[in-house]
Amino acid sequence: MKETQRGHFEWGFGDLPGKALDAHCAFFDRHLDPVRKALEEPRCQSFTIALAPANHEHDAWRSALAADLAREYAPKRVNVAAGPKTRAFDELLEYLEDAPGVTGQYLQAHE
Repeated sequence: MKETQRGHFEWGFGDLPGKALDAHCAFFDRHLDPVRKALEEPRCQSFTIALAPANHEHDAWRSALAADLAREYAPKRVNVAAGPKTRAFDELLEYLEDAPGVTGQYLQAHE
């Protein structure tokens, strides 16, 4: 997990299975509790979960994760971002650090 300026936390996950259902289960089994613990930190004002790119079959669980965490931890901002390690992905993560109106979104960066 990386804490950036202004109370923004980023946590990257690259170890999820390729199949959507398996990835969904693995995230919730292994990573949800640490994410919640980080969101409960008083200095955390926003949080981005950074994931590797995946096909459209992953969109539903990733969107639900972003929306559900954003509702549960409001007024903190929570988003899920996915993409290859490119300049576009880095710029998306940078944007989310200081985007006060953006929360509960699953955003994808493309090459």
